Amino acid sequence: METESAQVAGQENKRRARKGQQEEAFTPKEMGVSAEEILRFIERVERLEEEKSSLSDDIKDVLAEAKSRGYSAKALRAIIKLRKLDPEERQASEAILDLYMNAIGMI
Repeated sequence: METESAQVAGQENKRRARKGQQEEAFTPKEMGVSAEEILRFIERVERLEEEKSSLSDDIKDVLAEAKSRGYSAKALRAIIKLRKLDPEERQASEAILDLYMNAIGMI
């Protein structure tokens, strides 16, 4: 079922065709679009998505192994996240967390 806007657009195109006022169409090459280049970009992204999925599965396996040995996967993930931060940024973040926890009586 066509939407109302699609019907209106279709009617407008028919009207232009009857009046001989069809819009000028440009080819992809005229617009600077290369199908080969677009396809290469798409294929590169697809390969990277596959690699990302594979790496994600590997990370899950490592964390599952750590969990099977008695370690907390949640704690390991938190440490990994903290290690990515600059030491000063981490200290500032921890200070704010302590302040807020103290303010609500958690400490």
